[in-house]
Amino acid sequence: MFKKIAVTSALLIASSAAFAAQPNTFYAGGDVGKTKVDDFSKRDTSLGGFVGYNFHENFAVEAGYRRLADFDIAVGTPAIGFADGSAKVDQTHLSLVGSLPVAQNLSLYGRLGVNHLEAKVKAAGYSGKDSTTKALYGVGLSYAFTPAVSARLEVQKPSSDATNLSAGVAFQF
Repeated sequence: MFKKIAVTSALLIASSAAFAAQPNTFYAGGDVGKTKVDDFSKRDTSLGGFVGYNFHENFAVEAGYRRLADFDIAVGTPAIGFADGSAKVDQTHLSLVGSLPVAQNLSLYGRLGVNHLEAKVKAAGYSGKDSTTKALYGVGLSYAFTPAVSARLEVQKPSSDATNLSAGVAFQF
C-alpha cells in the first residue's frame, strides 16, 4: 500500500513539473482582497502588488506593497462628542516563499517573512501615524494557466490582530 501511495505521489509531482516555476526567473503581479482587523467590525478591501525571484523551482524571494485597509472611523467620547475621521493601514513585506506541487498545475505554498505596517489616522484636525515591524506568514494555492501566467489565493497574517485574504495573478518572465 505504501509503495502505491509513493508512486502515485511521485507521478503527481512529476506531472505538475511542466508548469512549475523555472529557476532564475522573475515574476510580478497584483492582488485584491479583504482585510479583517479585530477591533473593527467590518472587513475592508485591500489592494497589493508584488515582485519576486525564483531562485529554485520550489523557492522564491518576494517583496510587495499592500494597502491593507482604509477605514472610516469616529473618534472622541460621549462627553465631548465624536468626529469623523479615517485610518489607513499599509504593508510592505519581504518573504521567502516555498511551493509544493500537489496536482497538475496546482501548487500549495507557504510564506515566511517580515513586514512593515504603517497606520495613518486623520480626524478632527489631528493627523498621526504609527508603524511597527512584525513577522509575516501565510499559506496559499497557486494555479498555473500557462508557464507564464498563474492565479493565486492566499491567507496572510500580517499582525496578531489582522488577517488578509487575497486573490491575485502573477506573470513570470
